[in-house]
Amino acid sequence: MRQAGRVAAFALAALAIGAGPRSGYETMTPELRAMQDDDLANPGMLSVAEGEALFAAQGCTGCHAVEAMRGVAARYPALDAASGAPIDLTGRIAQCREARQHRPPLPREGREMLALTAFVAHQSRGMPLQPDPRLEEARREGEALFRERRGQLNLSCAQCHDDHAGRHLAGSVIPEGHPNGYPMYRLEWQALGSLQRRLRNCIAGVRSEPFPTGAPEYVALEAYLVARARGLLVETPAVRP
Repeated sequence: MRQAGRVAAFALAALAIGAGPRSGYETMTPELRAMQDDDLANPGMLSVAEGEALFAAQGCTGCHAVEAMRGVAARYPALDAASGAPIDLTGRIAQCREARQHRPPLPREGREMLALTAFVAHQSRGMPLQPDPRLEEARREGEALFRERRGQLNLSCAQCHDDHAGRHLAGSVIPEGHPNGYPMYRLEWQALGSLQRRLRNCIAGVRSEPFPTGAPEYVALEAYLVARARGLLVETPAVRP
């Protein structure tokens, strides 16, 4: 598995040579890159292992072979045929678990759901993001949210992650803000966390009221962010400062 991490790191470095989006991996220190690349040192791999055990214990393997999960995370958010609305990977796991297994819902930001999502997403590590072409309306909504000035600081996501990406803020490099490593382990959190958690942090950081957990606005934002990061490789579980 450590070899797989090294291969993923090489692919990320190769991608940086050409034009296109740059993963936050490229802005990290060599020490943090080494932590992400080594599966024995990457703390997010503990959650992946927990998710693997849950995937088997909760009967997911009765319908889904682990091998069939390869590439799934690279295609989310996706259009939910039943509702006609976009759904993220965590939402799909919750939907599947509740409808087919008749189990009570897991807290969306709870350890077990994060572990299951990380395990499924990890199966796509090293694969390029492939935005669902059916989510154009959601992407437009997400882009509008990304460019909307918010909060008491009157800032938008785009002002940091487009206009000032690569510069420094409080000693840290401002990344382009791509979603290709989630769920990820952040040293700031000392835990695995979701993209929605990070988005809530950013919204609160500009002194605005975050959307409720699981709100459709977050899925729309993710749909835009995935399109904006098209071609970047899935890194789950990424490590960030």
